[in-house]
Amino acid sequence: MTKKSKGARALMLLGCLLLLAAAALAAYNIVSEKNADERAEAAVTELKKVIPERTDTETAAKQMQTVTVDGSTYIGYISIPALNIDLPVNSEWSYPLLKKAPCRYKGSIFTDDLIIAGHNYQRHFGGLKLLETGDEVDFTDVDGIVYKYTVSSVEKLAGSDVTGMEDGDWDLTLFTCTIGGVSRVTVRCQKAS
Repeated sequence: MTKKSKGARALMLLGCLLLLAAAALAAYNIVSEKNADERAEAAVTELKKVIPERTDTETAAKQMQTVTVDGSTYIGYISIPALNIDLPVNSEWSYPLLKKAPCRYKGSIFTDDLIIAGHNYQRHFGGLKLLETGDEVDFTDVDGIVYKYTVSSVEKLAGSDVTGMEDGDWDLTLFTCTIGGVSRVTVRCQKAS
């Protein structure tokens, strides 16, 4: 066997190993997304059972209340009809919690500056880029009060632009990273009138 054919064989073997590694990573991501979907669906189902239905718009408290379901603490759930999703919202954010459900990143519904981060799984915040100005977003807190918002803008920010994501006079901001984390899809919302 010549040196050229040995080199070509080594490159082919390396290529096959890289393809196998890529396939394994893709399979891991698919399983992670499926598990997150199932956990989020179960949590929002439980939240809907424990959160009282209210028809008034008075706030039950001036501090966001929480409820614990299956060991996770939530502030309520978010509904985005245009994406056909209802998702629980964790009371605080961390990377492990983000793999289960969207998380409160910062702010409150009472100070009109709530920011919610979600993973870019398709059944989580992966479809945010598809929202359009005027689309409805509802947040139901654990006291059963529904806060209605409309999308004002959808923008893409640099993945490292935390200040840009937090800036502005928005009542509700939703965001997720794009695949690869290079940028963030950021949805700005105002309270519905």
